[in-house]
Parts: sequence; C-alpha cells; structure tokens
Amino acid sequence: MAKKIRVGIIGVGNCFAGLIQGIEYYKKHKDKKPVGLMHTKIGPYSFSDIEFVSAFDVGANKIGKTLDKAVFVYPNLVKWVKLPKSKVIVKEAPVLDGVGIYVENRIKPLKNPTPIEELRKEIEKEIRKSKTEVLVNYLPVGSQKATEFWAEIALKTKTAMVNCLPAFIASNKNWAERFRKARVPIIGDDIKGQIGATIVHRVLARLCDERGTTIDKTYQINVGGNTDFLNMLERARLESKKISKTEAVTSQIHKDVKSDKIYIGPSDFVPFLGNTKLAFMRIEGRMFADVPYSLELRLDVDDKANSGGIVIDAIRCAKLARDRKLAGYIPVSSYFMKHPLIQKTDDEARKIVENFINNKK
Repeated sequence: MAKKIRVGIIGVGNCFAGLIQGIEYYKKHKDKKPVGLMHTKIGPYSFSDIEFVSAFDVGANKIGKTLDKAVFVYPNLVKWVKLPKSKVIVKEAPVLDGVGIYVENRIKPLKNPTPIEELRKEIEKEIRKSKTEVLVNYLPVGSQKATEFWAEIALKTKTAMVNCLPAFIASNKNWAERFRKARVPIIGDDIKGQIGATIVHRVLARLCDERGTTIDKTYQINVGGNTDFLNMLERARLESKKISKTEAVTSQIHKDVKSDKIYIGPSDFVPFLGNTKLAFMRIEGRMFADVPYSLELRLDVDDKANSGGIVIDAIRCAKLARDRKLAGYIPVSSYFMKHPLIQKTDDEARKIVENFINNKK
C-alpha cells in the first residue's frame, strides 16, 4: 500500500476548492469508473493517497478555520461535495504582491499582519511539523514576489513544489539551478487546463502548421466570473500571464506570427459567469495556392475542474520525483504547464510523462 502524499497548499482559493472537492468526489464514487482522470494511478499513488496536511492564506475570514470549512468561505464559489472534518488549520501567509486592487475588498487580508521574518519562521515550523512533502502554489496571477517567498520556503524546508501560476520559477534557469543544487524537485510554471483555452489553441495552431498552412493572425480571448478574472482586470498583473499563454501557442508554430497579429490573454470579468470560463479563438491564414481560410471556436468550461484535472497528476509526479531523489526542474512540466523551461509538442510531452511514470529515460 502506497504512503500518503503529504501536501501543503498556498492559497485556499477557488482552484484549491475544486481540487480538494474533486478528490473527495472520486472517493465518494469508488464504485463508478472514474471519469475525468488522466491517470487513476501514478507509480504507486492513487488520487486517494493525496492528503492535505498544511494550508496558508492571507484572508482574515479563512485564517484560523479548519480546511474543510475554509474552502467554502467567500469569495470561493466551488460547492460540489461536502468534505469530511479536517484537523488542518489554515495559517497566515504573507500578502506581499499577492492581493490585487480589485480583489482586496473580497479577500480582506489581516489588518495587522505578522512581520515577515517572524511569519517566515512560523511557516517553516508548520511545514516541518506537518511533514509536508509537496507545496502547491495557488496564488493569484501577478504574485511574483509572493511566489519567490514560497520558493525560498520550499528550498529551506526541502519541500517539492508545484507552481500553478505564471510567476516564472521552474522555467527560470537560475531558480531551476537553485532547486537542483538544493536537491528539491519543482514542476511549473502556470497550470495548463485539462481542456482549457491554451491546450485547445495549441492543438489547433499545430494542426494548421503541420498541414502546411501559414497562420497570419490569431487571437484567444477569455472571460469569466470568479476572483481570478476580477484580479486580472488589473492589467499590470497580466504581463507574465500573457507571456505564458502566448509562448505556449507560438511554440507550436514553425513560422513566426507578427507580434501585432497575435493576441492571447484574459479579457474581462463577467460576474454572473461564476466559475464558468468562456474562451473565444480565431485563426486566419492561407492554404494551398495562397487561398485564405479562417476558423473560430467557442469553449465553455468550468475553470476549476480544468485546473484540478491536471494538478492531481502534477502532485503525484512531484512525489514520485521526491521518492526517486530527483532534483531541480522536472521535465513533466512540459505537459502540465503553459510555461515550462523547455516547450514540447503535446504528443512529445505526454510521452515524457508516461516514461517518467514508468521510470524510463
């Protein structure tokens, strides 16, 4: 029987609410064939082997609550299943640049936060006490300084890290080298949804490219109604997100698309959409004999199920890397993330994951 994977959560928000409730959903439906899982097992680990043992947040209405209650606290919207009682208490995390101006009145950080160095010691103590093995970073887009803080925590406590947002750590050669030297594995950056806008856009762009057409123009526009989209109304927080999403698509095209002919990024916040994400994609190009073509696609998907369907595998791969004493950047990132250190086609990246699981080079 496999040991439990002891996971710590940075940011008890909507994405995590989807992950923990999704795992509980599968536990409650063991008699059914599990729909929506890419892997029922990764190495010896099943989805039920993931155990959340530590959690950190900046919201005053979440800090101090047990984890089973904190995931249902406003502004979280995911309410799929009831969770069993948890002994894990959500601890204070530093704000740094983790709270944007549009979401501050929803998240409501502590008015008198603990000084950063004192908080750092408390966090390190909690991670060691809880024997956390994998830290999952679910901070909002634009949290570069906060993510770097947690990367330092992971290095100090020798805890594997899965970085779900576009703050470039795993894909930064200097950070990747630091993780390698510290003998700590990292998977990142910026989670690629199970059937998300980026993966669909990548596949379509590659299809057009491989069929010999020239792509002249393309866009991807995303709208949604949760805190993520509200946060991304602050355009200054979007730089790394746009880079991540754009490179994920352009890496699949052999011929360069002019920078003024491509737009990929979040567009607007529509409150009544809730966790529903709508993505609109268009590709314009030329085919045989320079004859023009265009295609359009509309994707309607639950944003949090999309994230959870990938993170559940990334956690297990991080644990497997830890078991095998692997360190630094873990190549499965090319499949799970929009902005890995090395971009691959999705077919190549999937083979990397399967070979990794089966311990093949």
